[in-house]
Formats: sequence, structure tokens, C-alpha cells
Amino acid sequence: MAVGVMIVAFRKILDAASMDLKDSLSKFKQQQERCQSSLASIANQASTSKPKHRAQPINAPSVPARPAQPIKFSNDTERLQHINSIRKSPVGAQIKLVIELLYKTRQAYTAEQINEATYVDIHGNKAVFDSLRNNLKVHYDGRRFSYKSKHDLKGKDQLLVLIRKFPEGLAVVELKDAYPKVLEDLQALKAAGEVWLLSNMDSQEDIVYPNDPKAKIKVDDDIKQLFRGIELPRDMVDIEKELQKNGHKPMTNTAKRRAAAQIDGVKPKAKPKKKQREITKRTKLTNAHLPELFQNLNT
Repeated sequence: MAVGVMIVAFRKILDAASMDLKDSLSKFKQQQERCQSSLASIANQASTSKPKHRAQPINAPSVPARPAQPIKFSNDTERLQHINSIRKSPVGAQIKLVIELLYKTRQAYTAEQINEATYVDIHGNKAVFDSLRNNLKVHYDGRRFSYKSKHDLKGKDQLLVLIRKFPEGLAVVELKDAYPKVLEDLQALKAAGEVWLLSNMDSQEDIVYPNDPKAKIKVDDDIKQLFRGIELPRDMVDIEKELQKNGHKPMTNTAKRRAAAQIDGVKPKAKPKKKQREITKRTKLTNAHLPELFQNLNT
């Protein structure tokens, strides 16, 4: 009797343990299912959140694309070292890189696009940002940076209009950065007879002058002959007197200079005589057929 009671009690314990084990397995399976669901959700979010190609505005500049090559550890290290060297360089060197980009492309760039093209981090360096924003060759509209030339010209027609506003001449150096092909257009205008392109001997700079068709005057031949037939006085004193009669102030005063020379007894310096070269026996003679020329030959 006691044995039967013990067996019944043992079975109840086994049944209870089996029920607990089943509950634990059921909970474990539910946890596994929840984990799998969470992992799948994370994977979907990662695939959908990958950066896509953003559509740029119509007028947005195209940043030079870099070749898509498999990145090796050594290549990536060199690239990171190059970026670090640029960002550690002086402010002036970084500004030079940005201005060269703006000058060559003549397009407007955001700070992010400049960073992609030159590795210059404008937003990360306040000194670079302030220097670039206040640079005379840079225009900043609050979002984009672009090159600012002295004369805002778009082509040959506008160039000719500007030159005609300067009848006294315009230095070519002021036009060189107007737009990339400005020097070619200058040569084309010169070939077409629209402008005169002359060199200034003092400053060694080219000056461009407008060749206005309205300024061309046709002179008759009889007027030319009359002008050329006027005989000027031979004495400088008489020339100065004629200039004074016509209301012009001569740059020289010959009468005063001559009077001072007479008082001080200053005589005009005589030109030094050129020393004649003596002929010796070692001199190479080309007129040997004329012996009378060499009678006084020095020995």
C-alpha cells in the first residue's frame, strides 16, 4: 500500500516537471521567433536606408567623379594621409586649392561639394571659411561659393562693349580672369579690326584700345600735301616762340639755356675722336692688291 502511494506521488512529480519543461520550451521558441523577426526587420531597414544617388538641381555643378576601383587597405591609407595633409596645411594653401577649382570650372559649389573635390573641409575649419567668404576672388551667396572676376563678362560681345567704354585703353591683365577664353576672343577682335592690342614699353603690359569706326576720318590729298609742305623753323628758339604764339608751353627754354652757357663760359663738350686702328704686320689685309695703302705699315 505504501509503495503504491509513492509511485502515484512520483508520477505526479514527473507530470509536473514535464509540464514545466514544455512551458519553458514553448517560451524559448517564442523568444527565438521574436529574435528572428527583429533581425529580419533590422536587415530590411539597413537595405532600405542605404544612401541613394541624390538628384541634384539643374544648375548644380558636377563634382569630378573618381574612378570606382576596389579599395585596398594600402590605397585607403594613402588617401587618408593625403586628406589629413590637406586639412593640416596652412589656411592659404587650402584657399588656393578651392580658388583653383572655382576658377577652372566657373561653377558654384556648396561646402560639401568642395570637400568632395578638394578635401578642404570648410565647415570644419572656421579660419578657412572666414577667409574664403571674405576673399576678393570668391562670391558667397550664403550657400554656394563661386569665382568672382573683376569684370563679369560672358563672351566676346560683352568684352567688346566693355573695351569701348575705355577709349584711353584697358590693361589686358584686368581681363585675363573674366572667363576662360577671353584671350582668344581678344585676338579674334584684333583680327577683325575691332580693337588695337598694343604693348606698353614702360610696364611691359599689353593694353587693348577700342577701334571705333566713328573715329576714322578720311583726309583729302590736298590737305595732306598742305600739311607736309609747311616748313618748320630750323632754330629751336623759333620753334618755342611759335608754340607760345599758339598757346602751348614749350617743354624746353633754349634761350635761357644759351644765356646761362655764355655767362658761365660753358662750352659744349666736343665728341671724343675715335682712335684710329693702327695696321701692323699681324693685321689681316683684305686689300693686298692696293700696296699704296700700306706704305706706312708699322713694323
